[in-house]
Amino acid sequence: MNIKMTLGNMPIREGVRPKTTDTNPHTQLTQQPSDTSFIEALSDWAFELSDIQKEPSAISVPGAMAMCMDADHVCDRCNAFMIGTEFAHFHPKPDYSLHLGLPERDAEVIILNGWGEWHPLIERGILPPNIIMMYAPRNQEELNVSKFILGRSYAFAKGDLK
Repeated sequence: MNIKMTLGNMPIREGVRPKTTDTNPHTQLTQQPSDTSFIEALSDWAFELSDIQKEPSAISVPGAMAMCMDADHVCDRCNAFMIGTEFAHFHPKPDYSLHLGLPERDAEVIILNGWGEWHPLIERGILPPNIIMMYAPRNQEELNVSKFILGRSYAFAKGDLK
């Protein structure tokens, strides 16, 4: 039987947290997947979601690809966006992490379970207080969790999560 993942039953990420930078650009420095097919699978899955456009990120490093919500489907009462309608972006190699917006309670659980960390620009007031780095998935289980987390960000940007 396949149990649907929730915030309550999300597994704890194995191992220590990867090393990251504490400034901009906020980059994952260690624990990148040795098999990049997990990143490709996450990207393929993400850019097949409805009502989004794949665009170069307007806020991240060169080569980062953003998930931008179509204007007709943007939640205008949510704090889901980093810039414009960009609610998530994939960092290019060798980083492979993502930044994304989530409801604060989701972000807190995800960070507590070891899947990500707060963006350092929150402390400077440059980004909303609910933007996180999600660490790059290293295996199939982590890919499944990454899809769940990115799916929550997508639902938040559409206004389906409060």
